[in-house]
Amino acid sequence: MANISLIGCGSWGSALANVLAENGHSVVAWHYKEDVLDSMESSREHLRLPGFHFHKNIQFEYDLETNLRHSNYIIVAVPSHAVRETMSLALPFIRKEPIVINVAKGIENGTLKTMSQVLAELLNYDSHKIVSLYGPSHAEEVIANHPTTLVSASTSNKTASDVQNIFSSDSLRVYRNHDIRGVELGGSLKNVIAIASGICDGIGYGDNTKAALLTRGIYEITQLGILMGANPETFSGLSGIGDLIVTCLSKHSRNRFVGEEIGRGESLTNILDKMGVVAEGVKTTQSVYDLSIIHNVEMPISEGVYQILFNQKDPKKIVTELMTRDLTHERKIP
Repeated sequence: MANISLIGCGSWGSALANVLAENGHSVVAWHYKEDVLDSMESSREHLRLPGFHFHKNIQFEYDLETNLRHSNYIIVAVPSHAVRETMSLALPFIRKEPIVINVAKGIENGTLKTMSQVLAELLNYDSHKIVSLYGPSHAEEVIANHPTTLVSASTSNKTASDVQNIFSSDSLRVYRNHDIRGVELGGSLKNVIAIASGICDGIGYGDNTKAALLTRGIYEITQLGILMGANPETFSGLSGIGDLIVTCLSKHSRNRFVGEEIGRGESLTNILDKMGVVAEGVKTTQSVYDLSIIHNVEMPISEGVYQILFNQKDPKKIVTELMTRDLTHERKIP
């Protein structure tokens, strides 16, 4: 049995905690709001997951020193923009180099680092002790025991295998991948394409548009990934096309919802204020735009989303610009 600290009790972190608890592991959960944590402890319920109840193997502890005291594994399940700040608070209490499992999806603004890079730098950790657990998954379906697949990515096959083993169950199948850079890029960049997908839904476009968007979107992601040292095959896997499909099509997708509201004419500020939850793709859009400039790679869909979100460009005009770009070959020819 593993002793696991969960840092962040959002929907996804809580769903994963229940998977681990049902597998017989002990989980101690932390949330940045003590009153919310107390409410979860007393009710054993999660406000954003109707019908969900925390397993008896999950305890709640707001004091980070106590929370982390016996951890073999730490799950980092806070939004990507909060990873550095939150783990800086936890850093003084981390002992014996437990395996750190990142489930936050995003590219840090400014530094343009993936979450495993942020954690390795902050914790002064060997990358072999860090895993990013990504894949096509929504908390609502995991807690309903719908068959789901994830990928445990680490530079260490042993570490990836350890994480694979503690999470796998009859309804959750976990694969391994050593290309952590590609897994993180695929799982983070797809949120930008999901916003574009939602914009198309909001405007009222149909299946033809959605199919084109997903196909060209994974091409953009792959081209940037290759330039950043990722294995191109990774993007045809779970954290690439798999995660792209579920995030672009699902009713549970926050990023697709943001895009849909924008496509209907709502402002980004109003959308985010009403949601009350984080859509990772918004901040990642800025980072992807910066990366495309640094690596001198054309990413017209991602740039279009950037112009819509941050320069208030008209979505329909952006679509017209995409459709009337210079005609070219479908794939770059060597």
